[in-house]
Amino acid sequence: MLERYNRTVWFYSMSLIVPWSLWFIVAWMSRMPVRSGALVLAEQALGLLGLVAPVLAAGYLFLGDRVLLADLKKRLFGVKEYRRIYTVITLLLIPLSLVAAQLLSLLFGHGLEQFHVSGKPSFTSIVFTPWFILIFAPIVEELAWHSYGTDALRRQFNLFATSMIFSVYWVAWHVPLSFIRGYYHSNVVAEGPLYSLNFVFSLFVFVILMNWLYYRTKRSILIAVLFHLSANITNEIFATHPDSKVIQTALLLAVAVIVLCRERRMFFTREVAD
Repeated sequence: MLERYNRTVWFYSMSLIVPWSLWFIVAWMSRMPVRSGALVLAEQALGLLGLVAPVLAAGYLFLGDRVLLADLKKRLFGVKEYRRIYTVITLLLIPLSLVAAQLLSLLFGHGLEQFHVSGKPSFTSIVFTPWFILIFAPIVEELAWHSYGTDALRRQFNLFATSMIFSVYWVAWHVPLSFIRGYYHSNVVAEGPLYSLNFVFSLFVFVILMNWLYYRTKRSILIAVLFHLSANITNEIFATHPDSKVIQTALLLAVAVIVLCRERRMFFTREVAD
């Protein structure tokens, strides 16, 4: 089946060029001295259009190939036989790692206030609430990255190389967001180089773990969506200090190393695991 995911360059080009073009415009608009209601509405519209560009690119490719479309429907709606422990890991790994990181941060002088559930995300959004963006973004992203994108790379590379290549791409894909005033990624940059580097490195760890779950659940798109959702929501629920997020990355890296060691065949051969 993977041999039909052969429009790799086209998919990744469209998924980068369109969002970059729109988001750099949004970044410029966000820094204008006078911001009218119409301007803010235009920012939100262009921002969302950039976000959905990859899934629109994937949809175009699926609609042009009946076999691919059938494969997509099976992975979206079909009943899959896999060990349910992977669903538990999908839902709990990120929350537990963050709680553990915050507990460990107490040893370095950080306070219990990190466990306060503020209910207020760390970034701003006017037309659409930040919570809408936090939920909507993982859904539309994974409907692109794990409907077409990951398998297109996996057709040519082993899973470890696929994960590394996609991680580099995903870092680049996020770059314009770091220039949008008030947005999550620009806030991370403002916190300092350590936390910016942590965000970049955390994406590599995150992709390894997500791809492991994706292939262990027989290419379940829902699992990828839930894992991404758990990360977005968990990291905005608490008043987490940036240092705790660095600790969380270290904890997840340890998990990823264990996964890579135990799943050497899955990650380092061209064979696709069932």
